[in-house]
Amino acid sequence: MPSDRQRAAAEFKRMIKWIMVIAIAMVAAALTYLHYSSGLTINLVLATIFGVFFSVMLGCGLFAASFFSDKSGHDQSISDATRRERDRQ
Repeated sequence: MPSDRQRAAAEFKRMIKWIMVIAIAMVAAALTYLHYSSGLTINLVLATIFGVFFSVMLGCGLFAASFFSDKSGHDQSISDATRRERDRQ
């Protein structure tokens, strides 16, 4: 049976893959909208691709990292360490 960290790592990888698919779909939707609302230039296309994709990946990736930290036990180990430090004082 896999440990909590292995299970959390596998779930984190799965979440990142889904976030990447969603980010690509959002880029396609943004480019479609821009195509129909105004003319597309190469600079606009590149800025949209990088801006939308990396913004979605950064925002959702940070949330996924916080979920990974909680599920893998990292948060609990820090909590336990600070509790022991407070108890010593």
